[in-house]
Amino acid sequence: MDYSTDYTTHAEAIAELFAATFTASEGAEEGALIGALARRLIAETTAEDLRVFTAWEGGTLVGGIFFTRFTYENDPRMVFMMAPVAVATKHQGKGIGQRLIAHGLDALRREGVDIAVTYGDPAFYGRVGFEPVSEADLPAPQPLNQPQGWIAQSLTEAPLTPLRGPARCVAAFDDPALW
Repeated sequence: MDYSTDYTTHAEAIAELFAATFTASEGAEEGALIGALARRLIAETTAEDLRVFTAWEGGTLVGGIFFTRFTYENDPRMVFMMAPVAVATKHQGKGIGQRLIAHGLDALRREGVDIAVTYGDPAFYGRVGFEPVSEADLPAPQPLNQPQGWIAQSLTEAPLTPLRGPARCVAAFDDPALW
């Protein structure tokens, strides 16, 4: 598997991967929402606040992951949110998503990012080091519809300690429908 951080050349293919994957698993409405989110993240988010990693097999895009910056008004630590994550439907169940997540988290560690947070299935993301956190310890930028899915991990030797908010996310994520 080959990894790439060149998201501008393949922007439409990446957006289509997310739309198709989420349509297959969650339905057409969710697929359209996440496909549009991927397009907005690529088009509107500054390179400073966005990291995109893609996985390729034999020249075919098989997975993608976005990391976007979170800022906490009263906390100097560097925080990125991992979302959304997609693996092409016919390539699921092969460990591609876990390897892609590990690759992205390693790159963020090397960059000096302190904390990664995501909003998803604790059982799945627990396999790559994420643990449940409370909104009191790690404020979310929008009210959470499923607080049990709010999970994070320290990317340094330091333990995950409460972040002092309020939190802000990139503009594309500042939509209550995504939370």
